Amino acid sequence: MRKFAERLKELRLEKELSIAMLSKELKLGVASICRWENNQSDAKGDQIIIIAKFFNVSSDYLLGLED
Repeated sequence: MRKFAERLKELRLEKELSIAMLSKELKLGVASICRWENNQSDAKGDQIIIIAKFFNVSSDYLLGLED
C-alpha cells in the first residue's frame, strides 16, 4: 500500500489540508490518516471509498492501479 500512502499525502497537500483538517472533513481519525500516510497501516475498503469520493479520484488511482 505504499502507493496509497504517497497518493493520499499528495492529494492532501494539493488541497493544502493538514492531517487534522482532513480528519475533520472525512470524519476519520487523525492517527489513522497519519499511519496511512506513513505506510504503517492499511485503510479499509470503506475508508478508501470515502477518501476517493472526497478527492474526486477513483479507488484504483488511490491504490496505484491506474494513473
